[in-house]
Formats: sequence, structure tokens, C-alpha cells
Amino acid sequence: MKIHNERFSKALNHIPQKTPPIWFMRQAGRYHSHYQNLKKRYSFEELCKNPDLSAETALGPINEFDFDVAILFSDILFVLEALGMSLKYDPGPIFKKFIDEKNYLELKTPEIAIEQMKFQENALLATRDLLPDNKSLIGFVGGPWTVLSYGLGLNKGIKYKGNYSNDFIFKILSEKITPLIKYNISLQLNSGAEIVMIFDTDAKSIADNEGFNNYSKFLYDEIIKEFPKKIGYYSKSPFDNSFFLEDLNNSSCYLAGLGIDHNLPLSHWFKKINNGFIQGNFNQESMVKKHDEFKKDFEKYIEQIINLNEKEKAGWVCGLGHGVLKETPEENVRYFIEEIRKIFS
Repeated sequence: MKIHNERFSKALNHIPQKTPPIWFMRQAGRYHSHYQNLKKRYSFEELCKNPDLSAETALGPINEFDFDVAILFSDILFVLEALGMSLKYDPGPIFKKFIDEKNYLELKTPEIAIEQMKFQENALLATRDLLPDNKSLIGFVGGPWTVLSYGLGLNKGIKYKGNYSNDFIFKILSEKITPLIKYNISLQLNSGAEIVMIFDTDAKSIADNEGFNNYSKFLYDEIIKEFPKKIGYYSKSPFDNSFFLEDLNNSSCYLAGLGIDHNLPLSHWFKKINNGFIQGNFNQESMVKKHDEFKKDFEKYIEQIINLNEKEKAGWVCGLGHGVLKETPEENVRYFIEEIRKIFS
């Protein structure tokens, strides 16, 4: 698969360069007037499932702010709907009922469920058709644990004894969620996604280092090794990324790179990684502030990396510690992108 954006290609290959590529998680979203205008006419589900609308939504921030990378406009929870769960958005996701040991057998097989995800294939093809040739396109899926958290209601406080080691939880992960996510990754890569990010924001709720390590090995063996150099992984602190860091520093690594939140400075991660990309990690909360206050935070952020040479910051994909918040002023987004390119040019 061709990597269309030269900066992004260099970052993926850990090649030193002056100017990093830039993309934000949720860059096509509620903060943006382009998205707000579309939402006056269409539902969130329509914007995701109609390929032309999905492409139009994804192109909004590319045309407005000149990001280097476009992202499939979709949602991580459609795989649960494909498995047979009733899902609606008002405005966040709402399920009629969660998966439990009584209704588990009612879920569709991953082989049948993936047929319900073909709208992503058409959305990616439509997005690529509209994108300038010098812009990259990436896909994304939810991490198995995060998707499972929604499906079981773990994020709503439902408890299962043993957490990650619970037999029923592992059964769902291994028989339903993970196989379907693998099919979904294949679908996206075969439809024009240059890499696929795994967003595993709830993996931190596994809650202990042994669980983190076992889950990381599971992810690595079941998904990442299936798609060498095509998967980026993001999780929020306090999830322990040491397993993935060790892999990235191995010359025969399979992982393409890591997304990171804002809890540790970017300079910390540059020292830790000598292969693949590192994506993040400006605090998304700072983006919401009034412009003068935001600029102060931005200047502090720049101070930690301004004196690093190109080799020391190789692999950098500039972005945020998490998704763009809906209250973010467009002025701050535009300033961030323009100043990064001006400073590192």
C-alpha cells in the first residue's frame, strides 16, 4: 500500500525529518463548523454509514486546516451492532441491553457480522477518491478490551470477577470481539487505509500490570502479528505500554507505532523509542482554552522538543493526547498546525 503523504511515510519508517506530519484523533468532529452544518441535516449514523457523507465529513478538516492525514469517519462500536446488539446514538451510544452469559449465544458469528461492516469499505474508497494525492488515509478500530467494555457494560459499572482473567470475558474476547476486529482491519486495509489505528482507551481499566502484560501479548499474537507494520496502538495512562515499547525497539518488530496521551512529556517517549512512529501528545484540554492561554501551553509544549535534532525526534507524528474536544475553538486548531510547520521547518 502506497503511503501518500511523504512526511507520514518518513514518520512510519522512523526517518529523521524537519517537519512532522499532523493528524488529530476526532479531527472530523463536533468542534468543527463543517461537521456541525452536516449534523443539521443528517444523523451521526447517516454520516458514518452513507459513504459519500462519510467522505465529505472526513474531508472537512483536510480542506479547512490542511492536516496531513485523513481518518475514516466512523465509530468503534459498529462492530457490536454487527454482532447483533441494538445500538443508537443520542448523542452518545445507547444499547438496549448488554451482553451477558444468557444472551451470548444470540450474537452472530464474526464471519456473518463482518458483512454488516461493508459501509466502511465504501466510505474509505469514497474518501480516497476525494483526497488530494499528497494526503494519507488511515482507518481505525476499537481495541478489543474497549469494545468489550461497552458490550458488557463494564464502562457503566457492571462488574465481572477477575476482570481480564474472567473465563466468560476471555471467551467473548477470543470467540467474538477479536476475530471480528481482525476482519474489520482487513476490510479497511483492503479498501485504501494505509495503516489502521487501534484505539483502546478503556484498556487502563484492566487495572494491574500482570493483566496489562497478558492483554498486550494477546493483542500482539492475535492481531498485530497478523498485520506487520500496519497497526498503530493507542491506550490511555495508566495502561503500561512496556510490552509494545520493547517490540518497537526490536529490529524485527510487527507494530507500526504507538499513540500516547499527555501524561508524560513527548521528550520522554522519543528517548524510549528507536523504531516506528510515536503519535501525540499535546493536551487536548489545552486546546479548549482561550487563545492566549492556549498559546502559553503550546509554548511550554514546544520548549521540551525545540532543541532536539531531527534524529532525536524521528518517528514523530504530531497530534493530541486524545480526541479533539467539542468546545475547541477552530482558531486554536489552525494556529497549532501552522505554528508546528513554521517552527519545525
